[in-house]
Amino acid sequence: MSKNKSSIKTKKAKLIINNHTYEFPIYNSTEGESVIDISKLHSLAKIFTYDPGFTSTASCESKITYIDGDKGILRYRGFDIEDLANKSDFIEVVNLLIYGDLPNKEQLKKYKELITRHTLLHEQIINFFQGFRRDAHPMAMMVGVMGALSSFYQDSLDIGDAHQRQEATRRIVAKSSTIGAMAYKYSIGQSFISPKNNLSFSENFLHMCFSNTAEEYKVSPVLAKAMDTIFILHADHEQNASTSTVRLAGSSGANPFACIAAGVSSLWGPAHGGANQAALEMLEEIGSSKNINKYIRKAKNKNDPFKLMGFGHRVYKNYDPRAKILKKISRKVLKHVGVKNDPILKLATDLEKVALRDKYFIEKKLYPNVDFYSGIILRAIGFPPEMFTVIFAIARTAGWTAQWTEMIEDPIQKIGRPRQLYTGEKFMVYGKNRSKKNTK
Repeated sequence: MSKNKSSIKTKKAKLIINNHTYEFPIYNSTEGESVIDISKLHSLAKIFTYDPGFTSTASCESKITYIDGDKGILRYRGFDIEDLANKSDFIEVVNLLIYGDLPNKEQLKKYKELITRHTLLHEQIINFFQGFRRDAHPMAMMVGVMGALSSFYQDSLDIGDAHQRQEATRRIVAKSSTIGAMAYKYSIGQSFISPKNNLSFSENFLHMCFSNTAEEYKVSPVLAKAMDTIFILHADHEQNASTSTVRLAGSSGANPFACIAAGVSSLWGPAHGGANQAALEMLEEIGSSKNINKYIRKAKNKNDPFKLMGFGHRVYKNYDPRAKILKKISRKVLKHVGVKNDPILKLATDLEKVALRDKYFIEKKLYPNVDFYSGIILRAIGFPPEMFTVIFAIARTAGWTAQWTEMIEDPIQKIGRPRQLYTGEKFMVYGKNRSKKNTK
């Protein structure tokens, strides 16, 4: 039992198995549901729990992010996501997630300088890109290059050294934007653009993506703010698939760069970080508001493979608070870039209205999530759909490094080792038990 748990008042839960009663402590969260500690269940009762997808399992103790899915609440270290999106910037949020509180002006200035000095990549890392095909997905490059950082920055691989851990987290956050920008440039056949230390994190990312050797990109404050807000909204989201992947990889003692590369791989899936690209592609498939009812029927048909991407969430059973913020920003961005009547935004708004009035969606609590509007904004800024998940990954390096650090510093942390419900064959005798199936 950690020091944190020992200070929390506990109750007892009783589990009866074959007339034997077992007691397990219940820990109260500062907010949200309580948890039953079943860590000794197997040693006491010789039985495991079965929980596909870990829908009812708390895998760790954390102080970083709190979500109330029923009320549509998201907080980083106790701070409401809307306040942070309106009043903070991405690097301040990174500092908050990793260190636990908001820095003062002097601390923030110093931290921004520490991040900025790590944005450059080693020249030999830059050469890595030449090994990728030009039509490679930018996320494939992101996975490969992120993992390769461990071979270049060997002075920050000792996870037992607090200074090296901090250095690794700063490098990961700083270099992720450069790697992402280079993946974009390589995919469109343009020369890489070096970072500029006089720009903010978001300004610098836009500069590296859209400047070229013939013309420097003039960073718009409106687009920079939208980019920064997207980074903030995607910075962390509790124990999701990619964060759990980072923690699980880290539990083995793997170096931080390898752990984050594992997180990037998990994020790539269309059910996770790739959902914003899928949501935009879905809107383009629907094409017009005239087709909404048709696609709503398809979404409700269990025999139809079509899914209404951008609606529903594993945790939120209310309107995703991040989607509310992005809906407002989408209008500002489209107005700024001169798109007065964007058909995709109109379609998205109309689709949302129809879905939120539909009994099926109301009963299943399927509300718009963060992916529904983020793709519209990123497309207006100038990014192709293939870059949407890369941008998500850049933002999530903040949460991944914070979660990884918290896990390493947890005194009861141990290597992750889920168990299984085995339903395969019993003992087989080699030579006697051979398949009779036709293998042609």
